[in-house]
Amino acid sequence: MPLEGLFTYVLPETLAGKVRFGMRVLVPLGKSKRYTALAVKVHDQEPDFKCRAIIDVLDDAPVLLPQQYSLWQWIAEYYLSPIGEIFKAALPSGMKSEDGYKPKTELYVGLADRLKNERTLHVALNMLSRAASQQKAFVDYLALSHWDSIEGDVCREKTVEITRDELMNSSHCTAAAIKSLVDRQFLVTYEREVGRLNDGGEPHLERAKPLSPAQQEAYNQILFQFLSKNVVLLHGVTSSGKTEVYIHLIRQALEKKQQVLYLLPEIALTVQMMNRLKQVFGNLLGIYHSKYSDAERVEIWQKQLSANPYEVILGARSALFLPFQRLGLIIIDEEHETSFKQQDPAPRYHARSAAIMLPMLKGGTFPGEKKSGAPCHILLGTATPSMESYYNAMTGKYGLVRLETRYQDIQLPEIQVVDIKDLQRRKMMNGPFSPQLLAAMRQALEQGEQVILFQNRRGFAPMIECRVCGWVPRCEHCDVSLTYHKNTHLLTCHYCGAVYQVPEACPCCGSTDLRGRGYGTEKIEDQIRAVFPDARVARMDLDTTRTRNAYERLINDFSAGRTHILIGTQMISKGLDFDRVSVVGILNADNMLNYPDFRAYEHAFMMMAQVSGRAGRKGRRGLVLLQTKNAQLPVIGQVVRNDFEGFFNDLLQERRAFHYPPFCRLIYVYLRHRDDQVVEVAARQMGERLRQWFGTRVLGPDKPAVAKVKTLHIRKIVLKLENGIDMQRVRDCLRLVQQQMLDDRRFGAVQILYDVDPL
Repeated sequence: MPLEGLFTYVLPETLAGKVRFGMRVLVPLGKSKRYTALAVKVHDQEPDFKCRAIIDVLDDAPVLLPQQYSLWQWIAEYYLSPIGEIFKAALPSGMKSEDGYKPKTELYVGLADRLKNERTLHVALNMLSRAASQQKAFVDYLALSHWDSIEGDVCREKTVEITRDELMNSSHCTAAAIKSLVDRQFLVTYEREVGRLNDGGEPHLERAKPLSPAQQEAYNQILFQFLSKNVVLLHGVTSSGKTEVYIHLIRQALEKKQQVLYLLPEIALTVQMMNRLKQVFGNLLGIYHSKYSDAERVEIWQKQLSANPYEVILGARSALFLPFQRLGLIIIDEEHETSFKQQDPAPRYHARSAAIMLPMLKGGTFPGEKKSGAPCHILLGTATPSMESYYNAMTGKYGLVRLETRYQDIQLPEIQVVDIKDLQRRKMMNGPFSPQLLAAMRQALEQGEQVILFQNRRGFAPMIECRVCGWVPRCEHCDVSLTYHKNTHLLTCHYCGAVYQVPEACPCCGSTDLRGRGYGTEKIEDQIRAVFPDARVARMDLDTTRTRNAYERLINDFSAGRTHILIGTQMISKGLDFDRVSVVGILNADNMLNYPDFRAYEHAFMMMAQVSGRAGRKGRRGLVLLQTKNAQLPVIGQVVRNDFEGFFNDLLQERRAFHYPPFCRLIYVYLRHRDDQVVEVAARQMGERLRQWFGTRVLGPDKPAVAKVKTLHIRKIVLKLENGIDMQRVRDCLRLVQQQMLDDRRFGAVQILYDVDPL
C-alpha cells in the first residue's frame, strides 16, 4: 500500500538557501534507495524524531507551481488517494528520477582547428585528391558551412553549423566517409542539444471560419453566461460545429493574454483536432498526451514554466497537470466520455471534476504566488451530456447553451432499427450482418462513399467453447474468460494481459471441437473482407492503436478516402469528423444495454447517438442501421428520435426512485488479497465497521463482476451517501476504519482502494 502524508528531511548546510517550494530534491529512503522528491515546505521546526539529510538539489528553479500543488492536494483529499500517487501520475517519468530525462542531441560536424588557415586548408585539399568521396564531402562541408573565403592567413568563419545528417544528404556520402575525415583530423564532430517539440508555424488567427448564425448565437450566449457562471454546458447536436465555436472562444482568450487548456477524452481525437487547430494557432499550440514520448512530455512541461509557454494546450486528461501561468479558459470536449475518469492505477480522479475545481484553487494560497487577474472559465461541450452535468445545468448550477442545428443545415441521420431476433429465427442473418445492412453498405461503396461498423468488443471471438461439454478457457490470474485473437492465434486476458496457447483439445472431455463464440472486431473485419473483397478495410481498436503513429495512420487514411470501411470499438464514436461516411452500422446494441451496471443505459444511449452522428456529416443525409433483439425498448426509440430530453427525464425518475446519482454520492471500496478467504473475512469486518458509522448507507460486501484480477481476489463495498452529507467527515471515517483494519495483523497485506464517483 502507498504511504500517506509527507516526509521530513534535514537540509544540510551545503544546500542551505538552495531549496524552494516546487524544486526537486534527491533523498534517501530505506536502507539504500534514492528517490526524487518535491519540496513543498521549508521550515525550521525540528520534529521529535531523527531525520535523514537531503542528498542533493536537482533544480535551479521550481518545476511545480503552487496552484498545481493545490490541485494535487484536492485530488488526494477528494479521491482518498495518497498525494504520492498524484505526484506519480502528474509528473513525467523523466522528472521523477535523477537521470531519467536525457535532452535530445544531434551530431554536428566542424572544421578541425589546425586547418583554420590558408596554408593548411590547401594542404588538406591536396591530401584528399586520391579519396574522391572524402574530398567531395569535405568540399561540400566547406560550402555549406560558408568556409568559402579567406582573409589573410585565417579562414573567416560565418557561424553556420552543419549537422552530420545535413552533410550526408547534401553530399550523398556515407557516415563512414565522414568518420574517416574525423579520424584523419580534417573534421571534428560534437553534439548539441536540440528540442523535440515540433514548430507549428506562424499562427493565423484570421483563418478561423466565420460562424453561422446559430454558432454565433451560441458563442454570444456562452460569453454572456460566463458573466455569472463559472461553468457552462454547450449541448450541441452532432455535426453542429461546436469546434468552430471553441476556436473563436480560444481566439478571444488569447486576445486577453490568457492561456487555454483544451481536453479531449481520446488520443485518436487529439490527432484529428491537432490538424484543425494548428491551421489557426500554429506554434501557439502544444500537444500533450500519453502516446508522446516521456522526453517530449518533459520538454513541454519545461516550456510551460518558461517565459515563452504554449498559449494553447490540446491533450487528454493528463494535460490537466501541466503548469499554467495565465490559464483563462478550459474546454472539455465530449464531456460525457468515461475516458476522462482514471481507473487503474490510482489516483482514480475524474479530469472533468478536477478541471472544474482548478479555478477555485488558483487563489494564491502559497507565499510568492501571483494572483490571477481574469477568472478561469470552463466550457463543457457534448451532443450527449452526462446525467450529472445536465442535471447541474437544469438546476442552475451550470449555465446551459444549446446548439440544435447541424452545420449547413445538414439533416440528422435516418436511424433504422433492424430486429435481428426475427431475422435469426428466419435464418436470414449473414453472421452478424443483416440483409438490410449489407445492402446499404453495398450501395454506399458503389457510390464511392464510406462505411463505419461499430462493435464494442475487440479480438476475434469473446471466447472459445467446447461444443461437446461447454468448457471455456479462463485466465489463471483473473476471473474472466480468455479472448481469442486470430492474427496471433493466441488466447489473451484483457484484464492482466496474460497470453495462452489455444488448446488442441478440451481438457475436460477431450473433444477437438473448439469453436469461437461471439464476434469481436477482428472477426468482423475477417468476415467483411470476405463479403466485400474489393473494399479496403481497416480496424480501430486497442489492438491496432498502440502507438501514436497507428492512430494517425488509421485516421488519415480514412479521412483521405484510402480506406472504405472502418470497423471499431467505442473509439470511433468519439467525435471524429469524416466527410464521406454515409452508412453506419451498430452491429449489436444489446451488448451495451445488457451490461450489469446502473449506468448501462446512459452509456449505451451516448455511444449509439455519438456513433450515429458520424453518418452524413457533409452532403446528403446519412443512414444508420441499428441491430438489436430488443427493438421495443424505450431507449431504442429515443436514440432513433434523437430524444435526449425524453431519455434524460425517464432516467432521472429511475435514478431518483432507486437513489442513484445525481441524487446521491457513491463511493466504492475495494479490498484485494491473494487469499480468497482472507479478503472475504476482511471485507465482512470492514463492512461491519463502516455500518457502525454509516448504517444502511453501506451495501455489501459482495463479489464484483470480475472477482479476481492479476491473482488478487476482490470484494466490493458500496457507500450510498445523500447529497449534502459532510464529505470531510465521511473521508475521516473511512481513513479511521482503514487504519483499524490494517492494524489487525491478519489484514496487514490486504489492499484497500477507493473509487469516488465511479463510472
